[in-house]
Amino acid sequence: MGELCTIIGRALPADGIRQVTPNLEFFRLSMPLGPLHGVAKPSFCVIAQGAKVVLLGNAAYRYDSEHYLLASLELPVIGEIVDASSALPYLALRVVLEPITIAEVMLDAGFHRDSGSATPLCGMDVSRLDSRLLDVTVRLARLADASAAEIKVLSPLLMRELIFVLLMGDQGERLRQIGVHGGVTARIADAVSMLHHRFAEPLPIPELARTAGMSASGFYSHFKAVTGFSPLQFQKRVRLQEARRLLHGSDIDIAGAGYKVGYEDASQFSREYKRMFGATPSRDVEARRAV
Repeated sequence: MGELCTIIGRALPADGIRQVTPNLEFFRLSMPLGPLHGVAKPSFCVIAQGAKVVLLGNAAYRYDSEHYLLASLELPVIGEIVDASSALPYLALRVVLEPITIAEVMLDAGFHRDSGSATPLCGMDVSRLDSRLLDVTVRLARLADASAAEIKVLSPLLMRELIFVLLMGDQGERLRQIGVHGGVTARIADAVSMLHHRFAEPLPIPELARTAGMSASGFYSHFKAVTGFSPLQFQKRVRLQEARRLLHGSDIDIAGAGYKVGYEDASQFSREYKRMFGATPSRDVEARRAV
């Protein structure tokens, strides 16, 4: 883990984020921070130094330099950096995983289209980081010091190796469920994508269930098992996160932000915003501007 700390620390001498390749990001932070509301992409996350807690629904996932986090869908989460200081900053990386690449590696590795359990797994979990995973992670991180030509050639190869090692490890079943075309998790992912792209629209469960090719009752239970939320709760979180992004990043007024993400009732928007973020929209915007 020492080399990984050195690589990230050299790439990020001050707090911030560095995009090493389109699929690889480095993070550095010198103090505890949170709660951080966001969307977890399908990804493999490793902490070289420090610790983080990620909340998904009612579940909390804590990981550090001895563990990794794997997310298999775009999920609305709350993160908190719980171990970081100026002397020992939080140093981490995230590798975004493409479902099509997972499916290709599964095919090359001889996994059948129906590989894996029919029972969907939750879209996120934490496991111990073993030596084989750490090795390929370090080699991916070294791309931060590579030339453009080296990155172009080596990044796709290392990504495929990482996916193969993950497929053979503790969370292989979770990863395989993403790559199985037409599998339950892949079909839930289609519904999740619809909720992310059409969050401002009323999307009744029967319509989402049709997208996933399931009965309404089967869809509801599978959706909650995979995402940790009911479809309505999921959509509400996506709406409120988008409203907060608009309020923090543009000149839109509060009523306009609420309406844009699907709220016709301003008081309901304000109540649900406060319930999620701990402050009304106006106070949240004021606090942001005061920083």
